[in-house]
Amino acid sequence: MASAEMDLNLTYNRSLDFAVRIVRLCNYLQEEKRECTMSKQLLRCGTSIGANYSEAIGAESNDDFIHKCSISLKESNETKYWLTLLHRTGFLTDTEYDSIILDCQEIRAILAAIIKRCKQKRTS
Repeated sequence: MASAEMDLNLTYNRSLDFAVRIVRLCNYLQEEKRECTMSKQLLRCGTSIGANYSEAIGAESNDDFIHKCSISLKESNETKYWLTLLHRTGFLTDTEYDSIILDCQEIRAILAAIIKRCKQKRTS
């Protein structure tokens, strides 16, 4: 398997695992904490990261790939916002927040690096 293909699969799996964590967290927030508004927003953007990255894998061109990865990055930025808001409003403990925000930040860094690398390839 080529390195680029392996990177695609690793990032895909990482974003899928993160989406599973988001689904479970939102179920917890809705069932245990009775919080529905913010958790629905979190569910939408937190699962959209992987969905958009999945679309990027099937992109029609390098520009299309960059565009879809950029959408995925935007969704991860929004996810960070909702996680932080849930933490600051007391719906997530420090431990819960620290665990999931780290995953979110790592995915954001991976996506940003992928986009940067693809843009550099485009100009070279």
